[in-house]
Amino acid sequence: MRPHAAALSRHPLLLVAATLALAVAAAASAGTTLLRIPGGTHGLGFDDLGYAPALGRVLVPAAQSGALVLVDPANDSLRVLAHVAPVGGVVSGHDAGTTSADYGEGLLFASDHQQQAVLAIDPRTGAVVARAPLAGGPDYVRYVAPLHQVWVSEPHLKQIERFAVTAGMHPALTRVGAVGVPGGPESLVIDAARGQAYSNEWKDHTVAISLSDPHVIARWANSCEGSRGLALDAAGHTLFVGCKEGKVVALDLDRAGRIEASAKVGAGVDIIAWNPALHHVYAPGAVSATMSVLDFQGGALKPVATVPTAAHAHCVATDGKSVAYVCDPGAGALIVYRDHA
Repeated sequence: MRPHAAALSRHPLLLVAATLALAVAAAASAGTTLLRIPGGTHGLGFDDLGYAPALGRVLVPAAQSGALVLVDPANDSLRVLAHVAPVGGVVSGHDAGTTSADYGEGLLFASDHQQQAVLAIDPRTGAVVARAPLAGGPDYVRYVAPLHQVWVSEPHLKQIERFAVTAGMHPALTRVGAVGVPGGPESLVIDAARGQAYSNEWKDHTVAISLSDPHVIARWANSCEGSRGLALDAAGHTLFVGCKEGKVVALDLDRAGRIEASAKVGAGVDIIAWNPALHHVYAPGAVSATMSVLDFQGGALKPVATVPTAAHAHCVATDGKSVAYVCDPGAGALIVYRDHA
């Protein structure tokens, strides 16, 4: 212990003030700010965050608060769509309220854990305009534009349920089938240009799923001990895999998922994100309480920055331009990172 720290320890208020000052200084040096989410005073079990380019908003399913929050990256202003899902649930988990959302055909789609359903929401009013029951507990919700469908992953049933979307005056969600994913599914990314979706098995493989005839068509070794998040560089034909033990792997989609590059990052990686404007991968570590920023160009993953975050901060989304949002479940907030090339 340093001499001045020993002196401060005899004065608890001074120690608290010094600790807060150091935390603020660390955040400032990392270029981060904290964005509080309404209803998050006692924490929120965040899981999936995403960005809807058509709306220009980051989608934040706010778990136990029952709300879906839309964040404007231009100024971090919030629009709260309240009571999308029932309020309540265990604060420490991310299986209450709504924890995943996507956008398509003028509608927002979101999970509802308590009712075990997938929802269609009018983004103008925040009203739930359609719902469909699920066979199992939901994880990821993704809109599949080529099929006019919504897919919902259900890890406990080892499948992804598929629902046809009817938009217009009378929106509806109609179940059309399911895709079995043995050993998974964990994460879900849609690659409309290639006519495929991607998901992980929980250990060391990533799978490709055909959209035209929905079933697993390829299985690629990814070298993870625990496969978690996925992020797609569609233009570069690269799929990034986040490994729980603290690693990011780049798979070459033009070469049958061959490993192109890998890099060590902080432990506890879960959800990751890709910024196409800066060619950056964001990989928060829930155990390390840091976010690694990696540059990917020319087939190599190179460290750019290590950003202090918070314990259990395991999810991230980006506007694809200059901002990354990292979930802070304990604070019920988002850590906002202003990135640069």
